[in-house]
Amino acid sequence: MTDPRPVIAAVRDGRGLDGPGAALIAQGLADGSVSDAQAGAFAMAVLTRGLGVPGRVALTRAMRDSGHVLHWDLSGPVVDKHSTGGIGDTVSLILAPLLAARGCFVPMISGRGLGHTGGTLDKLEAIPGYVCDQPEDDLRRITRQVGCAIVAATGEFAPADRRLYAIRDESGTVESIDLITASILSKKLAAGLDALVLDVKSGSGAILKKADSAERLAHALVETANGAGCRTAALITDMDQPLARSAGNALEVAEAIRVLRGECGALRDLTLALAAEALTLAGQGAEGLAETLESGAAAERFARMVAAQGGPSDLIDRPEAHLARAPVILPVPAPRGHVARIDVTALGHAVVALGGGRVRAGEAIDPRVGLDALARLGEAVGPDRPLAMIHAADETAAEIAAAAVAAAYHLGEAADPGPLVRARIAP
Repeated sequence: MTDPRPVIAAVRDGRGLDGPGAALIAQGLADGSVSDAQAGAFAMAVLTRGLGVPGRVALTRAMRDSGHVLHWDLSGPVVDKHSTGGIGDTVSLILAPLLAARGCFVPMISGRGLGHTGGTLDKLEAIPGYVCDQPEDDLRRITRQVGCAIVAATGEFAPADRRLYAIRDESGTVESIDLITASILSKKLAAGLDALVLDVKSGSGAILKKADSAERLAHALVETANGAGCRTAALITDMDQPLARSAGNALEVAEAIRVLRGECGALRDLTLALAAEALTLAGQGAEGLAETLESGAAAERFARMVAAQGGPSDLIDRPEAHLARAPVILPVPAPRGHVARIDVTALGHAVVALGGGRVRAGEAIDPRVGLDALARLGEAVGPDRPLAMIHAADETAAEIAAAAVAAAYHLGEAADPGPLVRARIAP
């Protein structure tokens, strides 16, 4: 069968999607034989009728197989992590080398930021010389030699998703859990993983702000990935405040380096929790993870990865010599009180307005700008403790950002931030 219309009609009428039908749609998306009108009709049928677990698994596998799929022959498990995105989420820069230091191999294919959340590749490109666009041979070599690599996806991986991603936006089907699941997993599973840990954010700075929406997505991702043959679990984590104290590319790299060198805080805690999940899924012992981090073994792997991808060999020891610094640094003053609530999405938009993020794909980013020393829920602020420090390209941008940050913070009774990990979803 080469005509996609019966497949679309079957989904529209609630008869589901089987493997051959999913393969026809995915291959047609990749090679153009499925038209934009047919792709939009398929997406709308999925949104309105749903696929169920078997259909999601079939679509995910077909989209994964629409392009190149990596296969590995290594001395340890191949693992990765995916986050649905948040503010100050620099976990990948710490997690990948930490897992490598524990004998795993982490070929992390990441993305750039769009909208209010930052992208892992944007952070890494704040490091002078770091090359995210690595050919497959170099990805394999760096992963084998160092244990981890963080790179951009090439057009060879899950090309069906690239097309369907654009169609979802144009057809008003972005919110489909089935399509979100297939999109995320088709790219990740194309890396040839043995295990995958998922970080699904919930709260004011998350894409999915409501707990029930985050839980539905987490269940769909875990069920589908395991159904497609990859051992997977998810943590639903807090995004009612920034994960780190900073938001902005060079600033977040600097904070990740401080964690690799021993700094404590929520960023370190979540990294350890996700690493423990990944090691358990991979059949490895998770004991002593904190000691591995404190020993400097993860920092050494990070340094080797940065150097292998073109960055400076002494970044860990001298980050201030390599990470660009904004010319204007301005505090955001606050009346005396305690942080009761934070509009975290507004903080993300403040970073974008400074030039540290993008509204449209392909826009240039200023790696120097962002927010630092962000106050957290329950903390006291006042004349001697500002809400944050603005890092800006000029005084005008700094003053506009300071007003936006001040409006994003709400003072009142000291708030209980609640647990960092809200739930665990496992098969």
